[in-house]
Amino acid sequence: MLKKILLSTVFAFCVLNAQEAPKASLVEVETLKKQEINDLQEFVGTVNFDKKSKIASESSGLIKKINFEVGQKVKKDEVLVNIDSDILDAQIKALQAEVNMYEVQLKNAKKNYERYMALVEKKSIAQKVFDDSKTDFDVANQNFISAKAKLNELNIQKSKKTIKVPFSGVIVEKNINLNEWLNQGTQVATIVNTQELEIVFNLPISFIDGLKSGDVYDVEVANKTLKATLFAAIPSGDKLTRTFPVRFKAESFDGFVFDGASAKIKFAKDSKSEALVINRDAVIKRFDMDVIFAVVENKAVMIPVKIITYSGTNVAIEANGLVDGMQLVTKGNERIFPDMPVQILNK
Repeated sequence: MLKKILLSTVFAFCVLNAQEAPKASLVEVETLKKQEINDLQEFVGTVNFDKKSKIASESSGLIKKINFEVGQKVKKDEVLVNIDSDILDAQIKALQAEVNMYEVQLKNAKKNYERYMALVEKKSIAQKVFDDSKTDFDVANQNFISAKAKLNELNIQKSKKTIKVPFSGVIVEKNINLNEWLNQGTQVATIVNTQELEIVFNLPISFIDGLKSGDVYDVEVANKTLKATLFAAIPSGDKLTRTFPVRFKAESFDGFVFDGASAKIKFAKDSKSEALVINRDAVIKRFDMDVIFAVVENKAVMIPVKIITYSGTNVAIEANGLVDGMQLVTKGNERIFPDMPVQILNK
């Protein structure tokens, strides 16, 4: 009886262990190979905000309301400043009444003109009566047009009593105070668009020859990697250093970037060196690091790596423990964890 109990216990323990043992994850691998690559040279550039505007007043008057502060994010067409327009409002009201009056006079003059036109054709009235009606109609029409033009002019002046945001961005400078008299052309604020960046690098001519307008490059700004598009290489450079400004455009990220911040970019040099190369699918992000998974004795071994350069679909990497001929996971690596059993499908 005791023997049966022991056998049952051993069997149950084996079944339990078999259930708890993790299943092997299915992966595909490629072989890490040593080959020649172009060395990279790092350059440091400067970040500029692509759009920067000094906002000025198009009208003069007393500042009644200021709707912004330095550092505030604003959207296009938001009202920044309200200038006193009481006198202008009164003039607009009076002129609107005048326009309404001229409109009524024009309608009456037009009716008389059209009625007298029919009568003069029948020779029922004297020609002078018709001529006078035509003159009255022409005068009423000109009065109406003139009054509407003056009203339109005053409405344009009224629109300039509100200073609006020209484009979405951040206010970086404030130049006015409440109840201050504002002259036409006075600067009220400075705004920058922090989402559109221009990044300038001064590069030797040997690097510029290999660049192509419209190509996208990785640029590091504030420890973040941005996709920057090359749009211009300026032919006027520094005669002493023999370098030329190359301009890139990029969209910013949610973090803080300031005008004049430093940026880094790497370009391949003509010289070559040997490095360990693998398909770029082998490198993934884990714990905010670039890592690879090597297969050692049918288990996944995670190794943090440093990316040296990209070359087409391949990437050159370096790290302690990497050796030529090592099997690295290129498919299925997003599902595995360190020391997890793996089964290679493409042996």
